[in-house]
Amino acid sequence: MNFDTHNELCSGCNTCRLACGLANYSEVNPAKAALTIVGHFPGPGTYEIKFCDQCGACAEICPVEAISAENGTYLIDPEICIGCHECVDACPHNVILLHSDSDVPIKCTACGQCAEICPRDAITFKGI
Repeated sequence: MNFDTHNELCSGCNTCRLACGLANYSEVNPAKAALTIVGHFPGPGTYEIKFCDQCGACAEICPVEAISAENGTYLIDPEICIGCHECVDACPHNVILLHSDSDVPIKCTACGQCAEICPRDAITFKGI
């Protein structure tokens, strides 16, 4: 995995999620992001960044082989995906996500946009 997270630096601003949605789906929509920011309360300011670590569990379970690795990153082919969501259930980190406007799940493509735009360096990408 090319990402490092520094949860202690995360402010929960969701700028990373906006950049992800824009880069991957051409929408400024954090709901279309392939990562999540989990706030741990009641302690304000404690956040956890969660995204795909490219473990491959999703590819192993996919009944139509719609998920394959390219340069170490597992990608979902929307032309092959049948929308069964078995990959969502199989993800050990709960980071393959669904959006209401598509049956094709959303997962990290390792584009690095989240790390590039993070104002606090809470996400760093070794490829950038």
